Amino acid sequence: MTHPPRLRRLAPLALAALLAAAAPAGAQVAQAEFAARRAALMDALPDGVLLALGNGEPNPDFIPFHQHPHFFYLTGFDEPGGALVIVKRGGERRELLFVRPGNPAEEVWTGARLGVPGVKATTGMEGRDASVLRAVLDSILQATPTLFVLGDLGARMTERSVHDQFVDALAAGNPSVKVDQAAARRAITLLRGRKSPAELERIRLASEISARGHVDAWRLVQPGIAEFELQAAAEGRWRAEGADGPSYGTIVGSGPNSTTLHYNRNDRIAQAGEVIVMDMAAYFDGYAADITRTVPVSGRFSAEQRAVYEVVLNAQKAAERQVRVDGPSRAMNDSANAVIAAGLTALGLIESPTATYDCGSAQQPRTCPQTFLYYMHGLGHGIGLLVHDPDQYSATGRIQVGSAFTIEPGIYVRGNLLDILADTPRNRELKARIGPAVRRYANIGVRIEDDFLVTEAGVLRPSQGVPREIDEIERLLAQPRAPRDPAVAARYKRMKSGR
Repeated sequence: MTHPPRLRRLAPLALAALLAAAAPAGAQVAQAEFAARRAALMDALPDGVLLALGNGEPNPDFIPFHQHPHFFYLTGFDEPGGALVIVKRGGERRELLFVRPGNPAEEVWTGARLGVPGVKATTGMEGRDASVLRAVLDSILQATPTLFVLGDLGARMTERSVHDQFVDALAAGNPSVKVDQAAARRAITLLRGRKSPAELERIRLASEISARGHVDAWRLVQPGIAEFELQAAAEGRWRAEGADGPSYGTIVGSGPNSTTLHYNRNDRIAQAGEVIVMDMAAYFDGYAADITRTVPVSGRFSAEQRAVYEVVLNAQKAAERQVRVDGPSRAMNDSANAVIAAGLTALGLIESPTATYDCGSAQQPRTCPQTFLYYMHGLGHGIGLLVHDPDQYSATGRIQVGSAFTIEPGIYVRGNLLDILADTPRNRELKARIGPAVRRYANIGVRIEDDFLVTEAGVLRPSQGVPREIDEIERLLAQPRAPRDPAVAARYKRMKSGR
């Protein structure tokens, strides 16, 4: 990700001030840290007005509310309908937090609100009623005609979001105002990429809780188990430990489902001789973890499953060895990719580490690395307020203190791989060569994902509480299975079949 030169010059100063105000590890994120985040963001912007919009009520069905991450990062305010306005003019700043007023008739349904009187003590900012947001902005923009905006903007393919509609109306009513939706987003993305000690602590706790949920689910793994039973075991453990719930849609894919990256129906009955990919993690105190493990349904890996698993594990470890402060982030990808390419070649699934295949169409012919047939996603991503959060190394190319990210290589041998390749002379030749290996390893999907935190004390892997070594996995699966009601899966099968 590129950033304007001005942001690159200001960012180190802004980040230094932000970290100086950060809460110590183990503490809740302090009011002073939120204030420092706002100051760091405004230091990266010229004079103007910042408008950060919080999310509204999710919908009339009372599903759980989740705050917009940019807004929460700047305010810590976790109620619907909020907005932050910061005016920067001639070195002076004024901060206003707009919130919904108290309303006992509505609060009986959705809970107590902070209300305008509680804003100052809770956030340190001046509170205003959300109903006057438009009028206040119209007045402010007369003297400061540059508006920087953060929110749910331009993200929807088929409709304008509520945030888009508000900004559109604001711009139409103030035609002399310059609306900039990019500068603040670039700046806050850079800031959010470097986590404070308090943020790293939240992610560590989320990861450790997630690992214990994985282990609870593993204790149920056996032929005949339903994918949703494993999901329920993990998510129940997280809630029992105070987590807010899953940090994303839980993925439990057995057999052929293990080769679908974002499979989340979780309604299949696992069979003997298969593997299960469990990509699932908790959301704790506003921060997300992300962990994936692959285990054998029968308790022991077959020779084919073991061979694929070892390639993926070695790729993850190769990337992990490159994690060090000020190390180039590209080295993680290069190391993992080299291991996977060599491993797929040894398994007979590709012709050579650098071989290609025809991946385009007759109208747009092109070639792709053969490794893409089995490993088609990135090595990892940042974690934080979102499970796919801004990461520091995308902006700088270096791993720094405050980085929080995943490493998650995978290999997915789809059962229909030979059928979906484009019918070209090159691909027909390729299918003849790799066909036996594809049939041998068909429906084996393996992904291994851990969380990594780069702290002043060193690099942590807080997800290590869930085993990843083959002998450790098989040893845990050899223990007596946890109690379960086998009638659950049988009853589900009858209901689905209509009997």
